[in-house]
Amino acid sequence: MAAPTLDAVLTGLAQDEATGSLRVGKEGTVYYDHGRVSYVECAATPGVEGLLGASGRISANGVRHARQEAGPGGDGGALLVDKGVLSRGELEFCVLSATLDAAFFLLTPKTVRTRFKDGEAHWLGIHWFFDVPGLLRECARRRARLERAWPSSELDARPVTPLRRIPGSHALLSRLQWELLLAADSTATPVELARRLGRPAYSTLLAVRELAAAGLVVTAETAALPKRTPKPPPPPKPPPPPKRPTGPGRSTSELPQVNADATDVNLLLRLRDALEAL
Repeated sequence: MAAPTLDAVLTGLAQDEATGSLRVGKEGTVYYDHGRVSYVECAATPGVEGLLGASGRISANGVRHARQEAGPGGDGGALLVDKGVLSRGELEFCVLSATLDAAFFLLTPKTVRTRFKDGEAHWLGIHWFFDVPGLLRECARRRARLERAWPSSELDARPVTPLRRIPGSHALLSRLQWELLLAADSTATPVELARRLGRPAYSTLLAVRELAAAGLVVTAETAALPKRTPKPPPPPKPPPPPKRPTGPGRSTSELPQVNADATDVNLLLRLRDALEAL
């Protein structure tokens, strides 16, 4: 008998109004509270701890202390709020962002081994709820947005390499795109850059695809182009000779027109010597 798909497992737990944790292989964990998803962890994406740590709001040591103080079934998020590490709204926003980010990478249509542990809760506590159908719809919407930005997954797991020259005379960048171009070193993938910058992995992936659409990062197409040595700019054109006035208003001090005879050549040589002597 074939194993059920992950979508079917998620939906079944929601219908059973389960409370506990669903481990999805070694990739991550989905936490339920009475059939609703309260939090999602994914090994590929930064969680709330990573987002707060990268932003400087709390150190790794502070996270460990809060986790130990909360204990099993505790509310570590409320402890962070009580200690003034972050506000209630900031905590909820971090949980929302981290959950949607992890769900996008974890809850892909697939068949995978799962294990449900009844009653297990995340140490942060419960600070947001998601219904399973809505969470799956949001994942599908995000996949469609990625396709609209750049219809290829070639950059998703490849090191980000900015182009040396931008197309055109200017480029308009978002804050995240600017941070990515500064942090990209041709060795880190979009997800690795997200961890370095303390940014959600999906937002980073979308920004990289948008940079590809703008022609600002190396793609399979630009990498296949032959290397070209830029041509030196052409020498500047000499300025046109000044126009001589004609008619009765012509100045008597104007230099005479010259031709190729010896008298004109001698005149030009004397003028040159006089100018050099000034």
